This record gives sequence, structure tokens and C-alpha cells, in this order.
Amino acid sequence: MTTGVAYSDAFLRHDTGPRHPERAERLRAIVGRLKEARVWERLEVWEPSPCDEATLELIHTPAHVAAMRQLTAAGGGHIDADTVVSADSWEAALRAAGGLVEAVQRVADGRLQNAFCLVRPPGHHATPARAMGFCVFNNVAIAAAWMLATHRARRIAILDYDVHHGNGTQDAFYERDDVLYVSTHQYPLYPGTGHWRETGSGAGEGFTLNLSLPPGSGDEVYAVALDTIVEPAVRRFAPELILVSLGFDAFWADPLASLRLSIGGAYTPLLRSARELAREMCDGRLVVALEGGYNLDALAHGAEAVCHVLLDEEPPADPLGPPPDQLSVRDVEALLAAVRELHHLD
Repeated sequence: MTTGVAYSDAFLRHDTGPRHPERAERLRAIVGRLKEARVWERLEVWEPSPCDEATLELIHTPAHVAAMRQLTAAGGGHIDADTVVSADSWEAALRAAGGLVEAVQRVADGRLQNAFCLVRPPGHHATPARAMGFCVFNNVAIAAAWMLATHRARRIAILDYDVHHGNGTQDAFYERDDVLYVSTHQYPLYPGTGHWRETGSGAGEGFTLNLSLPPGSGDEVYAVALDTIVEPAVRRFAPELILVSLGFDAFWADPLASLRLSIGGAYTPLLRSARELAREMCDGRLVVALEGGYNLDALAHGAEAVCHVLLDEEPPADPLGPPPDQLSVRDVEALLAAVRELHHLD
């Protein structure tokens, strides 16, 4: 078995405009780097099929799906100040969701050990009824819901390592106990959700874990959070599949946020941890989906590191280096302790 990559040139035709941070150059930078490093040729790359609307509606309302279809058919436009679609965005959004669904299916069926979905538009801000935050459909949430609906898994963990809180993913599963949603993110920041006291409701109480970190949190803070919060929570839940919503916008030089992660000091350990957790509990079943990230160098070298980790290889030395400054663990230890107490992880 091998590592798969879901990718389509249709994602490049999702036109957000030349000055929009979520633009086609993001994927061009990633694919170019993977080819230059001779990693691309060692991956099982496939073009995903468009997701059918019935599968989209496992998460999204029929009204939302219809609205996106009609807007793109009319040539596109702004959904809100941040989120824009073009005439070609319908195909891109369907293939993005389809890529995640096909990835989890291939991994669950044993055709792939793991997969990396290089898709756009991203997904984790899309709520059941609304496109927002550059996102049209919630790719990861749709894939998780499809796995559960088709009885390919009974419990799924979603690890959201984007600098922004995945409000759409949280909303989709907030009242369910078959999905553990863990999000590490800068707080306060767009979209304003994800306070550490948000833990789920009803049957889902305790199955949402938000680690809302202050600006300046970096590699050291993430290392402690991974060891004392994320990994214990995932082990207790014992998922049968792990999905990672991966945004490189927590990188220390990203233009849209203020966390201080490096590729070698944080992103590589985060993905290595997800890989080992999947091996420990899920027979290695792991699917990673691209979310945010707007520094092209971080996207390129970060994606290369992810592919090496998924291939069970040591990534090359981090060419971008460590963050120039970051908070110490003692600056956030009260927050980490409060999260551990709230989720009974001590």
C-alpha cells in the first residue's frame, strides 16, 4: 500500500481574483515543489470525481447546495466580503468534496495506507447552511459523515490544525458522540468561535475539544499541547479513522495570523503524531486535507514534509527555520491546565 494524493487542475480554475489570499498559486507552489523534490512521482495521484449532491447533503442543507449551484451557474460573485466563487467554482468545490470522500473510501478499503488531499476551495468554515471563510462545502465533514453513514467507521477523530477555528466542522458534529473534533487555533481571531469552554452539547458533550491559543504560541506550546491534551484525548476516544484539517496559516510568517509554528518544529511533529495515532488505533487509516495557509514557501515546504511523513520517511531539514519569537509554555500553562481539567485529561 502507498500514499495517495487527490488533485485536479479543476482546483486551479476556482478563480478568486489575483489579490485574494486563497488563490490558485497556493496549489501551484505545492505541486511544483513536490515535483522538484521528486516526491510527486512516488505518490499515487488521482483526479477525484465530483461529489454527488446527496452526499453533500449529509452535511449541508439542500438550500445551501442549490444556492451554490445557482450562483456559480450565473457566473459567480461574492458570497461575503471574504468568500468569492466563479463560474468554474462549482466543479472545483464538487471535486474537492469528492476527493475527500474518495480518499477515505480508498483508505478504508485498504487500497491506500493514507492520503493527502490537495484541494481548494478549503472547507472547515463552511457550515451546514452557509459558505464563509473562503469555504464553499465542508470537505472533511462530508467525508466523515459519509464514512459514518455507510458504516465504514463507527468513530472518527478530526484534528483541525489550522490557525482559524473550524466553526463549520464544529457545528456539523456538535451534538454527536461519534466524531471527536479537536481544534488548535489562535484566539481571538476569525471567525470568533472556538473558545476552550465550547465542548459540545447533548449527546456530543465532551466530544468537541477546543484549544484556543493566544497570539505568539509556537512550537514549544504545541509540543506540550500535543503530548498532554491532543494525544490523550484521541487515545481515550479510540477512533477507527483519523482526518486532519491541515492549514499552514499557523506558520510563523503567514500574513493572516500570529501563531509561531515552524515546519520542522511543529508541522512535522503534528503529522508524525497523527500517523502514529492512526497506526496505534486505526490500522494506519489517516487522511489529511489542505485547508488554509497563505505563505507560498510554507505551503510548498510544509506539503513536502507532510508527504515524507505519510511515506514514513524523515523530511528534509526545514529550510525556513524556527520562529523568530514565540511564547514560552509558562505563558499558557494556566490555559492548558484548564483545558485538561475540563476534559478530564489529568
